[in-house]
Amino acid sequence: MPKQTFLNLPEEKRNTIIDVAINEFSEYGLENASTNRIVEKSGISKGSFYQYFEDKQDVFMHLVSILEHEKMEYFKDPPPPSMNMDAFEYYHWMVKAGMAFNSTKPKMAQAISRVIMRERSFSNKFFDDAREKTKAFFEDMIEKAIERGEIDPSIDVELAVMVMEAWQNTITTYIMDEGMKQEDFMAWVYSAKTQEMIDKLLYVMEYGLRKTESEFEKAA
Repeated sequence: MPKQTFLNLPEEKRNTIIDVAINEFSEYGLENASTNRIVEKSGISKGSFYQYFEDKQDVFMHLVSILEHEKMEYFKDPPPPSMNMDAFEYYHWMVKAGMAFNSTKPKMAQAISRVIMRERSFSNKFFDDAREKTKAFFEDMIEKAIERGEIDPSIDVELAVMVMEAWQNTITTYIMDEGMKQEDFMAWVYSAKTQEMIDKLLYVMEYGLRKTESEFEKAA
């Protein structure tokens, strides 16, 4: 995390360094990111950089902490539209809400998702803990959905979690990769064509797990 010398900088200078780092990681990832490029584009000396951060990974983790804080603030207000949603409706809402948040910070979200999803060599306790929490959340959601008769009880819970995580990552990667090519990111994300594509992806995932009508009839 940043040193106090960085936190003592004027806000404008801090923001300049952060913006340069976001662009660097979104374009090159973490492994291929260059401290020299960050230094040069920020207009600071290399000595100053190491007075602010330990290394480029330290800068990256600072970006993660910023995004996590803003995400927590964002999700304080928009609750699910209904407390009577089934597991798939809730998952659908969760994916769309995540898309809405990412659209407020597209470049930062792209930079972080690129590293997390594509650079398997990057390992950090923060992400290990986050993945375990996500896995536990999905396991609980699926087990309860099976109890309510929403998901086929023959489905392996661990495999179902893998499917949900993979689908979420696929959608996020698609949105970040394709959306950043667009002139207007938010307009593209909320266009009818993009929303229809997301709905179709969610439909494929849902009906691979959902208990079918015929199975409901057999159970009756």
